[in-house]
Amino acid sequence: MTSPRKFLVGGEWRRSDEVLDVRFPFTGETVGRACLAGSADIEDALRSAERGFEVTRLLPAHRRSAILCALAGQIRDRSAELAETIVLEAGKTRRLAEGEVLRAAQTIEVSAEEARRIDGTILPLDWNEAGEGRVGCLRRFPLGPVLAITPFNFPLNIVCHKLGPAIAAGNSIVIRPASATPFSALMLGEMAIEAGLPPEAISVVPCRSELAERMVQDDRIACLSFTGSPAVGWHLREIAGRKRVGLELGGNAAVIVHSDADLPFAANRIVSGGFSNAGQACISVQRVYLHRPIFDTALGLLVDRVRALAVGDPRDPRTDVGPMISDEAARAAFAKVQDAVGKGAEVAAGGTRDGPLFHPTILFNTTPEMEVNRTEIFAPVVTVTPYKTFEEALALANDSEYGLQAGLFTHDTRRISQAFAELRVGGLVVNDVSTFRMDHAPYGGVRGSGIGREGPKYAIEEMTEERMMVFLP
Repeated sequence: MTSPRKFLVGGEWRRSDEVLDVRFPFTGETVGRACLAGSADIEDALRSAERGFEVTRLLPAHRRSAILCALAGQIRDRSAELAETIVLEAGKTRRLAEGEVLRAAQTIEVSAEEARRIDGTILPLDWNEAGEGRVGCLRRFPLGPVLAITPFNFPLNIVCHKLGPAIAAGNSIVIRPASATPFSALMLGEMAIEAGLPPEAISVVPCRSELAERMVQDDRIACLSFTGSPAVGWHLREIAGRKRVGLELGGNAAVIVHSDADLPFAANRIVSGGFSNAGQACISVQRVYLHRPIFDTALGLLVDRVRALAVGDPRDPRTDVGPMISDEAARAAFAKVQDAVGKGAEVAAGGTRDGPLFHPTILFNTTPEMEVNRTEIFAPVVTVTPYKTFEEALALANDSEYGLQAGLFTHDTRRISQAFAELRVGGLVVNDVSTFRMDHAPYGGVRGSGIGREGPKYAIEEMTEERMMVFLP
């Protein structure tokens, strides 16, 4: 077996005696091993981040942009290797893995552009006599070292959504990738240094949860950017102290389909949005509300399309739905489906699993109190519910502690305006599903789904602070 992959501390690649086996979710076989950072390594990473910030905060915009452009080029040059890594460590289908690599390169390219656009404002102050002759100047400055804690489901692109804006803003960064998928982040750290990022400004440290929490609590970290489960995210915010915190958490996204919608198109998009990546996305379609006059027809279309999906080995280019990240994750999600069926829900499609392979499942006759609706199931499971009035549909969609994104299929502009005003979500996607996202656009949730926004321009705002200078010539 090959030697365990080293981790990165301030530009230095290190080994340790504590090693993590990284397993291919489809078979459970070990595809690589990664050294885990220890307590002393974490301390060194934090010290290096402090030193690195003293360098990065002075880098001019054109230099930060050039580093990011070079990094995007490396991602594109190594796209095949990165895609293969994502398939093996995350169990993502080859098509989705290749798409994630492309998105990651684009995220870094957008960050490179935004590095040149961090602007300021001249503010007139002569609103009264005291302000005569004075000029106000507003400018954004980097916050300081950023701690990025990232999940398994997009092991490259979500890291880029932290790394790109941090570099663009002039910050140093410490990345703690998901234990199941550390290799993509380690490759990205290697490429960032090769692209010209000052080595002391980046660390990539797979580590135990208690050491990650220690970094969250450390005052040397100026900004925590976390993507992951709501329970962990809100806990980290509680212990983070006074640092800036951005949380991109979970959801149980709703999609409303009214009777004037293009039903075949809506069905295609719902199946794609609900079962892509085995449902393991925080904006995956989970709750579908169908106008009662079209309920039977729409449900039939969904079932037909689900039954046509190819489920199996993610290495096979023909596979549509691969495994969940682990057998344990599939077992936990399957228990929620069984609980719903035991309480009266019916299975229209799927409803079975084979180890980590969870066959795409559609449930109907569910109630809002069932876990398949109330919680984030994070699996290829969609519930379908009829509604009588559009107001009822909005109320059902809002009946959740989450509020990340929602989808709406209708051509009625009055209903669109009503939904935009009333749905308590961070983003509404009209005539498409909640899963739609463009990486340069603002992205984030409300209520239990988090605080702050991602998308390079908006993440840069989270990772900088605005200062005002009053000038009397």
